Amino acid sequence: MAPYIGTATSRVDGVAKVTGAAKYAAEFNTPGLVYGSIVTSTIAKGWIKRVDGSAAMRVKGVIDVLSHEHRPPMADDDKAYADEVAPLGSPFRPLYDNRVMFSRQPIALVVAETSEIARFGESLVRVEYEVEAPVTDLNRERDAAVPVKPPTNPFEALFTPPKPRGAPERALAAAAMRHEAEYCTPIEHHNPMELYAATVIYHADGKLTLYDKTQGVQNIQRYVCSVFGMKPEDVRVMSPFVGGAFGNGLRPNFEIVLAVLAARALRRSVRVVLTRPQMYALGYRPAMIQRIGLGATTDGTLDAITHDAITVTSEYEDYYRQETGWSGLLYTCANAKYAHKLAKLDLPTACDMRCPSAATGVYALECAMDELAVALKADPLELRLRCYSERDQNNNRPFGSKALRECYRQGAQAFGWDKRNPEPRSMRDGADLVGWGMATGVWDAFQAPITVRIALSANGHAEVACATSDIGTGTRTIMAQVAADMLGLPLDHISINLGDSNLPQSPVEGGSWIAVSVSNGIATTAASIRDELLRLAKQIPNSPLAATAPGEVALIDGKLADKGDVSRAISISDAMRQGGVERIEQEKTTNPSADAARAHNTHSAVFAEVKVDEQLGVIRVTRVVSAVAAGRILNTKTAGSQVLGSVVWGIGMALHEETLIDHRFGRVMNANIAEYHMPVNADVHDIKVIFVDEPDDSNPLGIKGVGEIGIVGVAAAIANAVYHATGKRVRDLPITLDKLSP
Repeated sequence: MAPYIGTATSRVDGVAKVTGAAKYAAEFNTPGLVYGSIVTSTIAKGWIKRVDGSAAMRVKGVIDVLSHEHRPPMADDDKAYADEVAPLGSPFRPLYDNRVMFSRQPIALVVAETSEIARFGESLVRVEYEVEAPVTDLNRERDAAVPVKPPTNPFEALFTPPKPRGAPERALAAAAMRHEAEYCTPIEHHNPMELYAATVIYHADGKLTLYDKTQGVQNIQRYVCSVFGMKPEDVRVMSPFVGGAFGNGLRPNFEIVLAVLAARALRRSVRVVLTRPQMYALGYRPAMIQRIGLGATTDGTLDAITHDAITVTSEYEDYYRQETGWSGLLYTCANAKYAHKLAKLDLPTACDMRCPSAATGVYALECAMDELAVALKADPLELRLRCYSERDQNNNRPFGSKALRECYRQGAQAFGWDKRNPEPRSMRDGADLVGWGMATGVWDAFQAPITVRIALSANGHAEVACATSDIGTGTRTIMAQVAADMLGLPLDHISINLGDSNLPQSPVEGGSWIAVSVSNGIATTAASIRDELLRLAKQIPNSPLAATAPGEVALIDGKLADKGDVSRAISISDAMRQGGVERIEQEKTTNPSADAARAHNTHSAVFAEVKVDEQLGVIRVTRVVSAVAAGRILNTKTAGSQVLGSVVWGIGMALHEETLIDHRFGRVMNANIAEYHMPVNADVHDIKVIFVDEPDDSNPLGIKGVGEIGIVGVAAAIANAVYHATGKRVRDLPITLDKLSP
């Protein structure tokens, strides 16, 4: 039986998804289900003086109007609302008090017999406010931004700027070649296909079964128990399928709190579904102003790097990520300084959005490197190779593996980079100016503790269980592939059970750590299954494996076989029959060994071609080549789709995406997918994904995640290509027609 790992395997849940058999959070029904519709604030800052739901209550079918004045008890302590990935500060508490902290804040919930009645009732609720002037403009508050606080634990240290090295200010001032510029990125919103929703099933004994759109069912379970004073055994959270999340499902969102509030108030099952505009009151990629200074010799050796960032956060929490230190992983430079400040605005707290920090921080860095290459009259790729770093300079340690040079080589070859004319506006295709740009990508390669349970039946079927989520990335499929190979079974003999808080422990799915964590977790538990089978096999009279040690056998084609001589084997069914068992079950926790002596990262090289209509300024991204080094690739089909989707997202970041706020009212003006611009089919042309072979020993299976790395560097490569095509440098995203005008 050929191995499954490393092959282009179709999704095991593909048929369920395309036929509608896969059920999402808003599709679980139960008798007596009622519906909640959220009343949101029309102001961005102030106080609620009165919530008047009397008109709504007169509508037939409206059951109740919940607000801070009328609701079941909730916890008073901030710690009760601090979930697994909460930043520093005081987490938002839906319907807790009369304070309004951002526009479209949920302030009441109308519950009715049907969703239509609930929505109509919501329109009748009247709210009186005491209004304060909101501040939502980053540019206005940049001078008032405050430095991020020093870390108090290793988790916080991951997000703070690296320590400076050398004498960066002096080196920058003395450099023969200097480049200094600001780069700006706007607020961006996730806009996953599936709306955020929660269905709460209320049981007669007061226990709850929650179906929520989330990236971490056990995170939700702990949160709900903490906020409502419930026992874990009384709250079960399920999320078998998720229609996209990409970061804004890491934390508990307010739909789950409101649905639980209503269920406990009414002792009935309740469903709450956010509208698309209401999802703009969730987290977002924060707007950012970055200032980069590069100092170099005339031959392109870097003497100094300074990288400062100011990012948006809310008034009540300090959300930030490590935006400024990525150069320390990419380019050799003895003198470097990084700084990060926060501008506290009257907005919801920002949150992780695909490849948080690197997508934006590397955009600015890679545009600055391109500008330095232009000033030096050097090829942008050659400059990067000249400055290539063989060590993580931020922590002075070697890389566990780094195949970035090969990414550069294979990507450039596939793109035809050697045919590039370096002069701006020198390449044409009819009426179009043609531009070629490139950039580097880098991301962290994490692994987290995880627990996996495997139950093997004598008929050769295995059930694999873990509480992890599959947010649409293909986690269920790669789990099946790894289990099939580790257990020596056909893929269709593997059943995957995930997205249930009752299952073995898992962290939230994010940061590209789940594939590596759960795969190695499966390998650990499968080894225990193998050991138990070997114990049973040795009980067979004249067993060919009687003197064989556990490390000397493997599960292959439904058999337990000697690795050195596969003819010496015993079938799984025979071993279990001899032991008198029909089922072997093992549950093991995998704690990845700490390897602080080496840096672990994924890398990529992105090459982009744009064509710009010289008269109209219309930009088309006609070709992208993304060469990625991410360790062992589990599934070339789903991994390739992840990178392809990331490139499309990078096109949106470069040319389309921007959340627009009317700063007079602190309100998002384009809170819908008609006016919030994203790439469509017509914007996406030829995308080629290359996976560069990269042996890695940082974990037993040699895996690194690919969900995040694909977007890093894409926006920079496109921006650099636009400059090459037009000769006009745009440093604030997105690059729109007006920014290319004379």
